[in-house]
Amino acid sequence: MTFRTLLKPTGFIDAPFGHDGKVARLAGTMLWFSAVEFLRVGDDGRVRSELVPVEGIEARLEDDVMAASWAAITAPRAALQLGARTIRLDQPQLMAILNATPDSFSDGGKAAGLEEGFAASEAGAAILDVGGESTRPGAKTVWEGDEIERVVPLVKTLAASGAAVSIDTRKASVMEAALAAGASLVNDVSALTYDPRSAEVVARAGVPVVLMHHQGSPETMQDAPSYPRGALVDVYFWLEDAIARAVDAGIDRAKIIVDPGIGFGKSVAHNLELMNGLAAFHALGCPLLVGASRKRTIGALHNEAPADRRLGGSLALALKAVDQGAQLVRAHDVFETVQALRVWRGLKDQALTPRL
Repeated sequence: MTFRTLLKPTGFIDAPFGHDGKVARLAGTMLWFSAVEFLRVGDDGRVRSELVPVEGIEARLEDDVMAASWAAITAPRAALQLGARTIRLDQPQLMAILNATPDSFSDGGKAAGLEEGFAASEAGAAILDVGGESTRPGAKTVWEGDEIERVVPLVKTLAASGAAVSIDTRKASVMEAALAAGASLVNDVSALTYDPRSAEVVARAGVPVVLMHHQGSPETMQDAPSYPRGALVDVYFWLEDAIARAVDAGIDRAKIIVDPGIGFGKSVAHNLELMNGLAAFHALGCPLLVGASRKRTIGALHNEAPADRRLGGSLALALKAVDQGAQLVRAHDVFETVQALRVWRGLKDQALTPRL
């Protein structure tokens, strides 16, 4: 039987002082870890786990693939250049959700506008993510003309104000219109698979792109989703293939961001498995974005709380993500999430201040 081994950092510690050779830094972030879980995926689909200390780990890297994974886990991520804005990835950053749609699952049917965008920037959002099509479970496809009409005025004004703006869309024509209006990042929930022109558009524009895992379309994605080897392993391999396709299409690997797609074709158990295993995705060598804000999993765990009463759960999942090195968190509740991230940053700053 042959195996493919995935590496998942674990055994996180507050600071590296006094642990030379025994800990490693995670992807240039403020996190250090002392062990790696080797997840051995066999031809039979079974996953076997072994815990390996960081000290001497190089001797346990059995092939070039494992060595490349280790190098990716420990390499810092380059900052994102979004127009005139530089977004550093050595600390967690917030991507604010601006749904310019009348049927978003989380905003009570109220489309976001300039007021919400300016408020998000003032509250500390690093990126404003503008979308004109709902991709909630069961959502219908929006005609691209309507989508462009919804997003372009918002993108143009926010970008002109100096904000870093991303466009949340699956459609090449919407990407083109938004990029022309000043967007500087593409966030595609289909990972460039929905529209055959989308990869070409992103490659030609030379902008960063988010490749998000999904299973099925919004209309059908919650109809009995299945992951034979487990959600973590199957999503990892899917994203690995998505990165390869994007690079083959001419997209700079250094500009690819990955998103495990919490809630997109996943059960509650799948979502929780992915949240618990997020650190494994750093072996892909790309910045990690996590969007779990107001997702149904939170309601499922708390008496079916409606979307507008899921702030506590959203913050818990955001902090779980950054505790595993997620560089970008996508959220609705900007002020509260930025506050949580800044407290998290304060704790890390204190832990990483050497005692004299």
